[in-house]
This record gives sequence, structure tokens and C-alpha cells, in this order.
Amino acid sequence: MKSILQSQESLQPFTKWTGGKRQLLPEIKSLMPEHYGNYFEPFVGGGALFFDLVPKTATINDFNIELINCYQQIKDNPKELISLLAEHQASNSKDYYLDLRSVDRDGRMIGMTDVERAARIMYMLRVNFNGLYRVNSKNQFNVPYGRYKNPKILDKELIIAISDYLNQNDIIILSGDFEQAVIHAKAGDFVYFDPPYIPLSETSSFTSYTHEGFSYQDQIRLRDMFKYLSDEGVFVMLSNSSNPLVRELYSDFHIHQVEANRTNGASSSSRGKVSEIIVTNYAK
Repeated sequence: MKSILQSQESLQPFTKWTGGKRQLLPEIKSLMPEHYGNYFEPFVGGGALFFDLVPKTATINDFNIELINCYQQIKDNPKELISLLAEHQASNSKDYYLDLRSVDRDGRMIGMTDVERAARIMYMLRVNFNGLYRVNSKNQFNVPYGRYKNPKILDKELIIAISDYLNQNDIIILSGDFEQAVIHAKAGDFVYFDPPYIPLSETSSFTSYTHEGFSYQDQIRLRDMFKYLSDEGVFVMLSNSSNPLVRELYSDFHIHQVEANRTNGASSSSRGKVSEIIVTNYAK
């Protein structure tokens, strides 16, 4: 069994990501098992916990293809990615941003390489409104330009450090359904689920952070996978909102309530202090 690596060896996310867990890391880590085998994160997002733990053996996944492409390009093509981000940094303006944003509308996206697509998304998430990733029903990026005076578009040292880490360890990078991401999890491994949350408000619709969305049926399917992994002897943790629906879904497990400050919601009502829960299948 492997223990958590020391914090001085940790990295940090290369991008902002809605629902990121950086501020909740102390609570999450305090509720983790002390020792575990392989690490799995099927909804990796910005990777706050993943980069803090820097596991030597891990499987990370996200349904957002553009996001996972960024991880893959940081691993495979860091120098070209850095060069492209430097170009975006030198050219950054509202007009430049809007023109680059429109490549998924006018056909130019088809001719872009994987590393060009990664640089595009990483640039836009640094300069757009609140660092949001949001697409419309046609899967077109639609977040307006932000109002940052001096955004840090290129962090060369971080990209190189992440690339070295991904290449020097046994890290599997996937993009697909969460069920496929944990197919090889076995007894003693640790799985952390951080899915799109069930909205706190009963009148809210489910938030879609991928083009396909994440429905209540998906939440039920996730709960069933949580139970299956538990029966297999896997350590499982899940984050979600404190909506009564979530509490009902996971009533057979250990539920811990935490308070989080949300700073990058699309509206003022989605920002501020909110209640969330962390569910574990083991006592802590």
C-alpha cells in the first residue's frame, strides 16, 4: 500500500476549473484513508486533489474531451504548448480572444492540432469571465472575455513540472464515462468521485459542464457504482452538494458536511459560502 506523498512534492492545477477543490483540500485529505493502493479520479477537472497528492500510480478521467486533451498535451508536447501559450499571451486582447473563441463556430477548429486546441482552451480559461468552461447546445464555447489587468497566461515552470510528473510515474489519462475509468479498481485502491453537483435549489436544473450533461439518472448510476466498489473492498469518497436528494442517495454511507466558498460561479447567486457533503464508504 502507498501512503500520501509529502506536500512539498505537490504540484498545482494548470487551469481554473468550476467546482475546483483547492480550498477544501484539508477537509478532503483528513477524510482519506491513511494508506491505499492505486488512485482513481473519474471526474478529475482541474485536478486540485490529484496534483496535491501526486500519486505514483493513478488513473484520471474526465468526460470533457478538451480538458483531458490539455493533460495529454502537457504530458506529450510541453515545449510546443508553451510556445503557443506565449503567442497567446503576446496577442491577448478582447478582440483576439473573441476571434479564437469563434473557431468552433466557423470551421477553423477542424484544422487545429491537438496541442493547438489545448493551448486555446488553457488561454481562454485564463482570460475569460471567472475562468468558466461553458458551451452552448451546439457545443460552442460561449464565455465572455474577462476584465483581468495582467492575467498569468503562461506558467512555463508549472507546465514542465507537470509534464515531468506525468511522464515519470504510472499515470493513465482517459476521457470517457466514469464507469470505464474505475473498471480496474480493486480492493485497497482509492477512488475519489467529484461529479457535477445536484443543485441545492429544487428549482434549479442540473448543471451541464459537458455538452452531454449529467442527469439525475447519471447520479443514480454513480451511486450504484459507489455501492459496487464498496462491495469490492475499494475505498471510495464522493463530493456533492448537501441537497436532500444526495443525502438520500448515500444514506447507507458516512456523510460529512463541509462549508465551501464558491468564487467562480456564473452568477452572484452561485457564489459565496455553500454547504457541501463528502461521502465515504469507511469510518473516519
